[in-house]
Amino acid sequence: MNRFLLFFLMVFLTLCSQAQNNHRMQKEQQLDSVIVKGHRIDRNVLAGRPIQVMQKEELEQLGLTNLADAVKKFAGTNVKDYGGIGGMKTVSVRNLGAHHTAVSYDGITISNTQAGQIDIGRYTLDNIQSVSMAIGEQEELMQSARHYAAAGILNMLSERPHFENGRKDALRFRLRAGSFGLFSPSLLYWRQLGNATTLSLNGSYMRADGTYPFTLINGIEKTKEKRYNSDIYSWQGEANIYHTFKDDSQLDWKACWYYSQRGLPGSVVLYNNRSEERLWDEDFFTQAIYKRRLSAHWNLQARMKYTHSWNRYEDTDVKYTDGKQVDVDRQNEYYGSATIGWNPIAILSLALAQDLSYNNLRNNINIANNSESPYPERFTSLTSLTAQLRTQRVDITGNIVATYATEKVKSGNQPDDRKRLSPSLSLSYRVLHDQALFLRAMMKSTFRMPSFNDLYYRRMGNTGLRPEIAREYNIGITWSGQPLRAVRYLSFTLDGYYNDVTDKIVAFPSTYVWKMANFGKVHIKGVDMTLATEIPASRQVSVIVTAAYTWQQAKDKLEQSASYNRQLPYTPQHSGNLSLLVRNPWVNIGYSMLMQGKRWSSAQNTSEYSLNAYWEHTLTLSKEFLLRWARMNIQGSIHNFTDTHYEIIKYYPMPGRSYHLSATITF
Repeated sequence: MNRFLLFFLMVFLTLCSQAQNNHRMQKEQQLDSVIVKGHRIDRNVLAGRPIQVMQKEELEQLGLTNLADAVKKFAGTNVKDYGGIGGMKTVSVRNLGAHHTAVSYDGITISNTQAGQIDIGRYTLDNIQSVSMAIGEQEELMQSARHYAAAGILNMLSERPHFENGRKDALRFRLRAGSFGLFSPSLLYWRQLGNATTLSLNGSYMRADGTYPFTLINGIEKTKEKRYNSDIYSWQGEANIYHTFKDDSQLDWKACWYYSQRGLPGSVVLYNNRSEERLWDEDFFTQAIYKRRLSAHWNLQARMKYTHSWNRYEDTDVKYTDGKQVDVDRQNEYYGSATIGWNPIAILSLALAQDLSYNNLRNNINIANNSESPYPERFTSLTSLTAQLRTQRVDITGNIVATYATEKVKSGNQPDDRKRLSPSLSLSYRVLHDQALFLRAMMKSTFRMPSFNDLYYRRMGNTGLRPEIAREYNIGITWSGQPLRAVRYLSFTLDGYYNDVTDKIVAFPSTYVWKMANFGKVHIKGVDMTLATEIPASRQVSVIVTAAYTWQQAKDKLEQSASYNRQLPYTPQHSGNLSLLVRNPWVNIGYSMLMQGKRWSSAQNTSEYSLNAYWEHTLTLSKEFLLRWARMNIQGSIHNFTDTHYEIIKYYPMPGRSYHLSATITF
């Protein structure tokens, strides 16, 4: 990049000098403008592991407003959506389960030891620069041990402050409104506090009644119904400070707060659309990352984080003794991590990462059930050692993660300590030295710890659970180039994979109540394909096309099971998406399509549990206006404009056609 800027500067000065000389010979001469454009090779093409990225401009022009909508665009991901604006949304990578997917915010994972999975529907994209999904691990060597221990990493990167025309502050206000009572204002403020320090403040509010129509199918009879108790309102605030020290080391500090109250619409069975469940959530975390280059061969990164989460669940029903069930949970996490990197020679890099964490959970289970709560505490140590050999044509990365976890409880049985070594290895080979054609392969072993809910929840918990073990294998081919003059670039990836999961943790029926148990062996095989290209239609108009397709077969391989060799629930064999952006000086056009094939809501795979395939289409129009004192962007979107009625989770109908309108003013 520095060489390109130097070259561009030399060309610019030469043109200026030539223009001045010609001006002496002629009274006036008009020089045609020269536009120099280039395309950097996609990270997914270069990496030894599949890595997909969406940048801020693409996210906005496709009308994507929250993290769950963006993740649905990645190949190999499965988002469980329980319907409505306030419905919970979780992500699973290649059907390994949400517990195996680490969700990271600016380089540090978001944790929930109680449930073991993250609701990605609560995270907006107002202050996000990019969203990426990595299978295995990310390509950066200086990661935390938690990242290396995960089967997949969903990462959000915040937009760092940048200023125009020598200004020291910037203000951006956005107002979004739409169908089902959606109203959401947000405010972003950047400030230059000094030559080496910048401040970013971001806040948003959202409310929606969530009452949307849907079609209820009962046999051959179809009726028009409405979805109730799907309302939500939430507040979200975030502060960031970025500081660079005199020795060029960097410190990034972040604090986030989130509060919401929502209705849980529940399932629609036959004609029962009633639900009295309510959920309150409050989360706060603060984190800091320190980066320093110790010498020409040594690097250091240190991370610290504190998280506090509180939630309250209420269900009003006559089946309860007092007519209402109230559950209150509080959990805390203290987390620290350090990674040191060493480059002894140009082609070899080593990294050692050490993570330590402490988690605890408090709830009112003893009050509700007249029994003593276990009040669990967990101490976890993760140690990761990574080596990377990189030449002009070969990139080999090997890693091993050592996990040690121990727990204490106030009452009840205490689980055994857990120890495990988890290795991984990836390879990327450049087939031709003058072409971006690569072969890649990866193998990785991971396991997920049982969550506090798995171990201690009511009478379902089982402290004898073993960790769920997953083994990933991937082989692929990637290519990027310009095969025709009619396209600016073309990138293509094709990956075949096989996953083997043992000791899968599931709820298993016993004599009187359900119990969590290690029950199951799952084999998952599939193919992921991605395609990206840009077609310059004219000097002012370009068309950008991205597409992804997944074929997947995930089957229960426990021979004693009644569902032996059947496809896992909510796993379509065919799924994919297509996005098209038309960029021009007048009105930018964004179109996206999402497809899910036939699925089953049960491992029985019978017509009774069948879920039909669906196609969802979204159209977005946006226009930017330059004002004297500000810049304004107007955007309108039609989601599911074919008004397709479908379910992602059985008995949880999704909204039909909806409209969103937003206005953004940047001062």
